Amino acid sequence: MSLAGQSFTPPESVPRETLVERSRAVLAMPDIPLDIREDVFRIEALGLDWDMGVTVCQPRDPAKIPTGADGRKIGVFLLHGGSGDFKSMEPIARLYAEKFGCKAVSMTFPGRLCLDEPSRDWPGDTINPDGSVRLPIWKAGEKITPDQFDLVRDTSMRMRYGTRTVARAKPGSLFRDRMAGWPFAFEQGMKDAMRRHFPEGEFSIYLTGHSTGGPMVFMISQRVPNVAGMLAVENSPFGYIQEEQHAWSGALGKIAGYERVTKKRAPRSDPFYDLYIRTWRDRARYAGPEALGQEGPQALMRLPWLMEEVFEFWDKAKIRPQFKAEYIITHNIAASLEAAARAAAARLKYSPEETGKLVKHYLGYPYPRTGPGGKPVPNVLFCITKDSRDHSIDVYREVVLPMFAKIEPAPRVSVVQWGAGVHTYQKAEADLPLGVAPPIVEFCVDAIKGGYFLR
Repeated sequence: MSLAGQSFTPPESVPRETLVERSRAVLAMPDIPLDIREDVFRIEALGLDWDMGVTVCQPRDPAKIPTGADGRKIGVFLLHGGSGDFKSMEPIARLYAEKFGCKAVSMTFPGRLCLDEPSRDWPGDTINPDGSVRLPIWKAGEKITPDQFDLVRDTSMRMRYGTRTVARAKPGSLFRDRMAGWPFAFEQGMKDAMRRHFPEGEFSIYLTGHSTGGPMVFMISQRVPNVAGMLAVENSPFGYIQEEQHAWSGALGKIAGYERVTKKRAPRSDPFYDLYIRTWRDRARYAGPEALGQEGPQALMRLPWLMEEVFEFWDKAKIRPQFKAEYIITHNIAASLEAAARAAAARLKYSPEETGKLVKHYLGYPYPRTGPGGKPVPNVLFCITKDSRDHSIDVYREVVLPMFAKIEPAPRVSVVQWGAGVHTYQKAEADLPLGVAPPIVEFCVDAIKGGYFLR
C-alpha cells in the first residue's frame, strides 16, 4: 500500500521507518521495459544557435504510461542542480519510468552537455594543472578560447564556498555574448523540449528541478500550457523567494538542533558575465552540515577521514559539468539580469523599445506571472529531506509558504519533511540503497493520481 492511498492528502512529515518500508516495496516492484534515448536539437535564440539536449525515458509499450486525475498521460520533466547534467537526475527519471510507467524527460542546462564526448562525461578536472579550466559547450564545434576571459580568485564568500574560481568573460567576446543570451535560450529550449515530447492535449507535465533547477522549472511552469504541477523535491522556489530564503536561511536554519549562522545574509551580486568553476570545495560545504546532522558535532573528530570522503566524491563527480552561472535568476539579481538583457540587445542593435521589452522579459524570470487572463502558478508539493543543507523546514514556514500565499491566484502549496535523506536525495544511506528517492517518487505519483494538482 502506498503512502497516500486513493485520496491524496500530504502529511507534514514521514518517519524514517516508513521510508525504509516503502523504499523496499518500490525497489521490489517489477521493472517495466524501457526505451531510453537522447535527443539533441538546435534552436535559434537572440541571433545565436544553441544545441539543447534531453534524455527520454519511457515504457517501450506506450500503453503502460499511466494517466493522472485529469485523464491525461503523466509526463515528468526533470532538471538537474547547479553542478550536473541529465545524468544527475537519471536515477530519478528511471524510477518514474521503470517502476511507475511515467514518461520522463531529463534536460541539461544550455552549455552543460559534453557534446565532444559520446558518453557525455567531461574529461579531466574543472581546473587542470596547466591552469586551463572547463568551459561550456553551447554549440557543437564551438570553443571558448582563453583570450575571451580572465580567471579570478574570489574570496568574498569564503565562509560559504572557500575560495571561488571564476572565469570572467571579456567585453566583446563570444563568451560574453553567450553568457548574456543563455537565459533566453534556456526558456526557448525548455519550451521546445516539452513540445517535442509532451504534446498538449495528450500529456500533463509535472516539473521537478533539483536545487538550482528549481527556479528554472518555476519560471517555465506558466509558460507551457500543459504544465500541471510542481514536484518540488529539494527544489528551490521562484528566484525572488529564493533570494529571501537565502537571506534568512542562516538565521532560521538548523541541522540537528544546531544553528547554522546567526545573522541575515547579504543579497548576492554576481555579474552575468562570471562563470563559477566548481571544485572539491563544493562537496565539502555539503559534507560538513550533513555529517553534523547525521553524527552530531563529534563528526569533527574524524575531519581527516571526512576530507578523504570529500576528495573521493569529487574524483567521481568531476565527470559532470561542475560550472555554474544561474545565480542571476535563482537569486533574483536584477541588476545583472538587466545588464545581460542590455548586452544582448546592444549586440542585436535593438531599438530602445525592443531593448526595454527584452529587459522586462529578463527581469520577469525570477517572478510568477500574475494578472487577469494568465495561467496560474500550478499547485506545488515541496519535499525536503532530514539533513538537507539548503532546505530548512523553519525557512519554509517563516518565509517560503507566506510568500507563496501572496501570489494571485495563490496555488495550493504543501511541505513534507522526510525523516531521512540529504540534499542529493538519491544518495545511499543505511537501509536506503537509493536514498529517499524511491518513496518520494511513489509519493509524487500518488499525488498526481490522487488529484492534488487539480485546480
